[in-house]
Amino acid sequence: MAYMQWTDDLTTGIQVIDDQHKRIITFINELDHASQTGSPDEVQHVLEGLLDYTITHFEFEEELQEKAGYPFLKAHKRVHEIFMKRVAAFRERANAGENVVPELLSMLKVWLSSHIKGDDQDYVESVKQILGDGTAGHNEGWMGAMVKKFFG
Repeated sequence: MAYMQWTDDLTTGIQVIDDQHKRIITFINELDHASQTGSPDEVQHVLEGLLDYTITHFEFEEELQEKAGYPFLKAHKRVHEIFMKRVAAFRERANAGENVVPELLSMLKVWLSSHIKGDDQDYVESVKQILGDGTAGHNEGWMGAMVKKFFG
């Protein structure tokens, strides 16, 4: 399967979000690589890392939207919940011994790309208003505190 590449059309212009999306893509590519060359334990380890990071990213994104007063936060949360239910079903199948990685990778690549280009682009303007120009560093003020809270 082809590796997922970061492309300019995935850029939100919010550095902290773009960095997190890039990390998710790295995890997807690590999962792809592990499924081709690694042991089932390695695949499981990468899969758990990907899922844990994605959950944390969703929580971070939702808190940022809440702080920005994004009017469609509830709908965005629902999209995240539906996605996580789909992922939980993949996890159950994997735990039962099924090789779900090729199907999961395909779904993740399509979903992430369409989610960033669609749902995530919708909140960018609201969030940018509370960030100023959106280029603030990770260690500045409340944004630094949020990054630390979610990502340690």
